[in-house]
Formats: sequence, C-alpha cells, structure tokens
Amino acid sequence: MLTERFTQALTYTHQLHATQIRKGSGVPYISHLLGVASIALEYGANEDEAIAALLHDAIEDQGGAATRAEIRHRFGDNVTAIVDGCTDADTNPKPPWKERKEKYLAHISTASPSVLLVSCADKLYNTRSILKDYRLMGDAVWERFKAGKEGTLWYYRALVDAFKKTNKNTKIIPLVEELERVVVEIETLVK
Repeated sequence: MLTERFTQALTYTHQLHATQIRKGSGVPYISHLLGVASIALEYGANEDEAIAALLHDAIEDQGGAATRAEIRHRFGDNVTAIVDGCTDADTNPKPPWKERKEKYLAHISTASPSVLLVSCADKLYNTRSILKDYRLMGDAVWERFKAGKEGTLWYYRALVDAFKKTNKNTKIIPLVEELERVVVEIETLVK
C-alpha cells in the first residue's frame, strides 16, 4: 500500500512542476508524472518506485544537484538512485540531444530493475502521447521534438531494443511488450 510518503511526493512533485506544460500541447506537465506513476504501479511498482516515477524528471528539469539533495533528504537513497537512473542530464545547458540519448541507451543494460521499470513506464507514457497527438495533428506533432520525426522514431525503437535485451526485471517484460506495440503502431502510421 502507498503511505504518507507517497502523498508527500505528490505534493513535492506539484511544487516542482506546477508551472510547466508538456511541449506543444498546453497540458499541465504534472499529468505526465502522474501518468508515469500510474503505469509503474499498474506494472507492480513498490512505493519507492512509484515515488521515483513521480520525480523521474525532477533532477533533469528542476534544479540538478540541489534537487537531487532534496529528494535524498525527503525520500532516501533508493528513490534518489532510481531518479538518477532515469536522468539523462543534470546540467544546464544540457549536452547535445543525440549524445544524451546514446548515453542513456547504453546505460539501460546496467540499470537496476527499479530504474528499468520507471524508465519503461516513462517511455510508454511518452509514446502513447505521441500516438494520440499524431492521430490528431499528423506530421505537425514532430515539430515539438528537437530530433524531429526521424530522430524521435529512432530513439523509441532503440529504447525498445535496449529494454528487450535486459532480463533483470521480469515484471517489466509485459511493459516492454506494450511499449513495443505502441512504437510499432506509430511506425506503421507514419509510413
């Protein structure tokens, strides 16, 4: 069961991300964080993993090292390690997009089962959003991504392949399979 720690994480997540919106959509960013936590819980996340799902973008987007220290203080080393494992950059400005994504892909093979669960939940949420928005907007959806259509499609296919190669966390197998189904649907629609 989820405890008061999860409630505290919800409040802290809202404080960190209250003014953010999803790229090009106008949707409050917290909807993404709640969605990732929901997916992670549906696929067996424990409380630390669910809290990390809420905070998975906090270090990257809301303060780097200072936010990491605050997460550690509030939620402990385990949650911090999961969030760190989901972070592709903690500096501002961030390194170039392709460099960050290649580094993140390489990291999947050594990631902990908890990081794999939260990361895959994040990617599933993102691909579902891309699919929904592609159906509504067509090719205009790719304008919101730094890598455009080709780079974005490459990245999500590479993520599926990387997640499929790891077998450290059997509870993510159905999650990876769902991610692959969504990625295949996007690939089929854009052809």
